[in-house]
Amino acid sequence: MSETVTPDVMKKTLETMGAKAKTASRALATLASEAKNRCLEQMAREIESARPEILAANATDLEAARTKGIAPAMIDRLTLTDARIQGMADGLRTVAAQHDPVGRILSKNVRPNGLEITKISVPIGVIGIIYESRPNVTVDAAGICLKAGNAVILRGGSEAFHSNLCLAGLLNRAAVACGLPDGVVQLVPWTDHAAVNLLLKMDRYLDLVIPRGGERLIRAVVEQATMPVIKHYKGVCHIFVDEQCDFDRACDIIENAKCQRPGVCNALETLLIHEKALETFAPMIAKRLANVEFHADEAFRKYVPAAIPATEEDWYCEYLALKLAVRVVKSLDEAVNHINKYGSGHSDSILTTIPEHAETFLHKVDSSTVYANASTRFTDGGEFGFGAEIGISTDKLHARGPMGLNELTSYKYKVRGSGQIRS
Repeated sequence: MSETVTPDVMKKTLETMGAKAKTASRALATLASEAKNRCLEQMAREIESARPEILAANATDLEAARTKGIAPAMIDRLTLTDARIQGMADGLRTVAAQHDPVGRILSKNVRPNGLEITKISVPIGVIGIIYESRPNVTVDAAGICLKAGNAVILRGGSEAFHSNLCLAGLLNRAAVACGLPDGVVQLVPWTDHAAVNLLLKMDRYLDLVIPRGGERLIRAVVEQATMPVIKHYKGVCHIFVDEQCDFDRACDIIENAKCQRPGVCNALETLLIHEKALETFAPMIAKRLANVEFHADEAFRKYVPAAIPATEEDWYCEYLALKLAVRVVKSLDEAVNHINKYGSGHSDSILTTIPEHAETFLHKVDSSTVYANASTRFTDGGEFGFGAEIGISTDKLHARGPMGLNELTSYKYKVRGSGQIRS
């Protein structure tokens, strides 16, 4: 669609999309599990049969990306191949095989007056997803939302515009072929940021927005949205090496948490070391992480002089790179206090051989995911056995931690009576 569309036309088009999504969400809310699964299978077949169409759209995006001089790593993320297209189709079938999160009885009780009150899970309704990522997110997000009974309005990154537009059209076409209303899956048809601003004011139609991307994007969405937003701003993840610890295993865990994929939100950013472990452990971890730039306090730098002196800003920093803040603490409580002050509420871990210390850490650290003797890199819907993930939340209301199908539902109460009136 033309980028020169007027604001009035853009607003009217988005409102039409919102109305269509709301109507589709009503149909999805009462759709049987078998019907949802058939629709997901139809979507998978649609993608498989439209490989030439998808690859042609993707080629347009790749040509534009190369003209703009986009980095090779981003080009790779943007590129679709036969194998990646098949992966998207297989992903839809994986979602179809997951449990249906809608209609679960969450609680049930009978009041003294005979009223029977049942709390059940229901879809949220219409979900907006704003993302800066690979084209496969378009398919993953649409599939997960449909399984949970929600319609979705997508706004992907401009680099993948033609790929996303093609994929969203195919998915919605498959839903219509299955007898669902037009509007189950829609993509904002402009890359203009003004469209996002308008979308975020459409609380009449959108029940929830989920931004996926960097902190700048997420904060912009939160500032403008008039509907609830589920998000995490950043992942300042910690590992605390306790006074008693299996140091060799600790090195393995820390290396995995920091170095396996340093650019993701569940990677380690700050290492805390108990002062009683410092003399033995500091040289060990410095040797193991020889390719990592340390930003450390004075106590650690006595053993690792090459470390850069840490500043107050380092304790808040999400490096997303082979850099690591290091601080020495005198106690478990000091470690917990540091994490609760400087952390982002994402993922934090203790490495210890003292069971009581592990339990204290798990109890006192106020983060969405807290570990004992494991890498923070496991904070992921797939690793948690959810089968699919829509994102990670550090909020405390509705959803917290990795978000799977259950987190894309709300609940309502069904109350059955036999003529009761309130006195």
